[in-house]
Amino acid sequence: MRKYHVLITAALLFTIQFFVLVPAFSQDTEQRQNIPGTIRNNEYYLRSVRLTQQAQDAYEEGDYDAAADYAENAAEYARLSDEYVAMRLADYAIARAHSRYTWAGQVGAATRYPAEYEEAGSYYNQALEARRAEEWVPARESAEQVVAILANVQAPGPAISTPSKPAEEPSGPGDGTLPAQYVVRQWRETGDCLSAIAGWSWVYGDVYQWRALYDANKDKLPDPNNPHLIRPGMVLDIPSLKGEVRQGLWDPQADYSR
Repeated sequence: MRKYHVLITAALLFTIQFFVLVPAFSQDTEQRQNIPGTIRNNEYYLRSVRLTQQAQDAYEEGDYDAAADYAENAAEYARLSDEYVAMRLADYAIARAHSRYTWAGQVGAATRYPAEYEEAGSYYNQALEARRAEEWVPARESAEQVVAILANVQAPGPAISTPSKPAEEPSGPGDGTLPAQYVVRQWRETGDCLSAIAGWSWVYGDVYQWRALYDANKDKLPDPNNPHLIRPGMVLDIPSLKGEVRQGLWDPQADYSR
């Protein structure tokens, strides 16, 4: 009987070491280290570690029955820890996938990246189905595919549209003072959009500075999240970027050459 308990205890202790030290959800050491401590060191894991130590102590003291009980309980808590970690990692991956997929939809990926958006949607649904079935690893892997597929999706900047006829750049006073505000005109006549306006020499002379205009006027836009949508008659503020002197409203009859 003593030999029987020794063999059982030894076998269970080996099982504990396998589950606790080499979790089933990630047998790669580097991957285990990337798991947040609050998830990895959960209550199930800590309980399994304590029971493992109790099993070893009982075994060394010759109390093989107690050692076998402790070892069996430790193995069960280690299994629960693995399941808990796998669930949390799946939920974390799904949350990231949801955020990325929702954002992609908001920036027009369905029309600008149709193949990627459709494939990502399929993987996202697979992740949700696996999550409902409590299949943690497939749920996490499918969710990670969503993020990977949409990795190259980019939000569009305001495009420089081509109006029905090219617009001549407005001018202004030649005393070095630049306008601090600009009245948006009809797009068909001027091609006014944030990037085109930023390109005027008396604004920034750089179409890529459209974001400075967007940030300064976001609250005025019909849709603060859509820099493409500006309307004729809107008064846009032109913030100074390099210490240039700005004052007053843009005057289409003035000369702004410097």
